[in-house]
Amino acid sequence: MSIGRSSSGSNAKAAVKKALGEMDFNSSGGAINWFPGHMAAATRAIRDRLKVSDLVIEVRDSRIPLSSVNADLQPHLSKKRRVIALNKKDLANPNIMHKWTHYFESRNQDCLPINAHSKSSVKKLLDLVELKLKEAISREPTLLVMVVGVPNVGKSALINSIHQIASSRFPVQEKIKRATVGPLPGVTQDIAGFKIAHHPSIYVLDTPGVLVPSIPDIETGLKLALAGSVKDSVVGEERIAQYLLAVLNTRGTPLHWKHSNNRRMEGIRYEREEKHDYNLKDLRPKKKPPNVSDVLYIEDMVTEVQRALYFSLSEFDGNVENENDLECLIEQQFEELQKALKIPHKASEARIMVSKKFLTLFRTGKLGPFILDDVPEVDTAS
Repeated sequence: MSIGRSSSGSNAKAAVKKALGEMDFNSSGGAINWFPGHMAAATRAIRDRLKVSDLVIEVRDSRIPLSSVNADLQPHLSKKRRVIALNKKDLANPNIMHKWTHYFESRNQDCLPINAHSKSSVKKLLDLVELKLKEAISREPTLLVMVVGVPNVGKSALINSIHQIASSRFPVQEKIKRATVGPLPGVTQDIAGFKIAHHPSIYVLDTPGVLVPSIPDIETGLKLALAGSVKDSVVGEERIAQYLLAVLNTRGTPLHWKHSNNRRMEGIRYEREEKHDYNLKDLRPKKKPPNVSDVLYIEDMVTEVQRALYFSLSEFDGNVENENDLECLIEQQFEELQKALKIPHKASEARIMVSKKFLTLFRTGKLGPFILDDVPEVDTAS
């Protein structure tokens, strides 16, 4: 068996393209029409409001710091005071996260990894925003802060946390409607504002998540789909799961599980569960073994999934750098995952059920923290 060295999986990209055929992510339709009409209107509204904003909080997904960029808005954002908030840091690999912050700092871009559900984390973001606005505060009685980002990066969760913090600081301000939060991309379809501070008055505008009309390449589109920024139904759960398996295999991740998670691989159970946007209730079986809690059942499921992928990769006698070999391995792993997830063989939609549960484990961080994008090389000489 041979493991490729590429961290984000150029081989994964090639293998998935071979297995799935070409896919187009563009507004004109093509193989995949994923750019809803409301996004075009929302993009125009965001551009109009950017003209009068004093600072922009650009929310990105920590797992895809570059792939979760809306390239169409970048020319507008680059002219504004901006803070890049890398949300969902609890799902991102902490061993690589500091390299990303160094990268953004080298480009003179303010960047802060955050967890939008953590008030202490959001307070640090607000402190940075206040610092960035310090000069403008001395001149303007009213300031406008915009929150922008592609779908499902956690903008609404961030807005709600900011509102809770602002309400504790300024309890006399008028009540506002909370932002709508949901696991599906594009839930927030309006642009609404509320006051977060007095003297000077600082208003925060929430905006709908908008993608660009055309995604530059298939791998970027698949990363967005894997992170949940493109609806599963648009790309297909099987395609996304195949891509995830390709990434895990080319990185050799299942082999690392054996060394870094020995206790879990040996079946030790953990009484801990994190709260994330994707609902772990989706993993609950219709019939669960008696006297087993949901948390323990899920942890056992994770153990079985990791074992299945570990053994299938460690015993694989092909070369994951070879597209055909990798495709065969992924097919074998689907069968092993079906057994690990205890999905009946006769189920007519077994592969879709396997894909959905496998993706839920990834998206809730149960398979470990990941960063799918590669850190660009920084020119230290400049």
